[in-house]
Amino acid sequence: MPKTMGLMGKKVGMSRLYTERGDMVPVTVIETGPCVVLQKKTVEKEGYNAIQLGFGARKESRLTKPMAGHVKAAAKGGFQHIREFRVADPGQYEVGQEIMVTDLFKAGDLVDIQAAAKGRGFQGVVRRHGFKGGRATHGSMFHRAPGSIGCSAWPSRVIKGKKMPGHMGTNLVTKKNCMVIDVRPEQNVVIVKGGVPGAKQGLIQIFTK
Repeated sequence: MPKTMGLMGKKVGMSRLYTERGDMVPVTVIETGPCVVLQKKTVEKEGYNAIQLGFGARKESRLTKPMAGHVKAAAKGGFQHIREFRVADPGQYEVGQEIMVTDLFKAGDLVDIQAAAKGRGFQGVVRRHGFKGGRATHGSMFHRAPGSIGCSAWPSRVIKGKKMPGHMGTNLVTKKNCMVIDVRPEQNVVIVKGGVPGAKQGLIQIFTK
């Protein structure tokens, strides 16, 4: 994932827009920002340049004491999500500054979008890895099972990384080069073409190119 400047938001859902020619374009609506600068990190002190942003209001009574002390300098209350974004010059930002959607994005931009995939729970090898499975005809005793997973004599163990049933989803997924169709600052909304990973109301990170 390229470590570039970006903002956090939440996935509102999908919709559609129509072009001037009447073509229907599927879009995803993302409520983006405003994000508050909580901390500046520099090469001299931390070894790299970055800023720490907070998104999503959270009651101060729900914060731990260390976290309450961390966000106190920004004087903007608590936050549900805190993430870091690499920047070339942290000096151009101030602690407590609000970064709005129009500060980074405009219609026609290409952005990278990162989010946790939808959780699918415990799944078998057919759904999780795309195994073909056995025959579905009458008399078959092998349908969706994984089959043999290794040899008995040598190496007498299951090789690491073997594709087997297990938990599926919730992994971090990045979709690159998504086109921004529209930016609506009055609603803090970015509208991008096509679908993006994650469930509704899930955390989304949008990175500039």
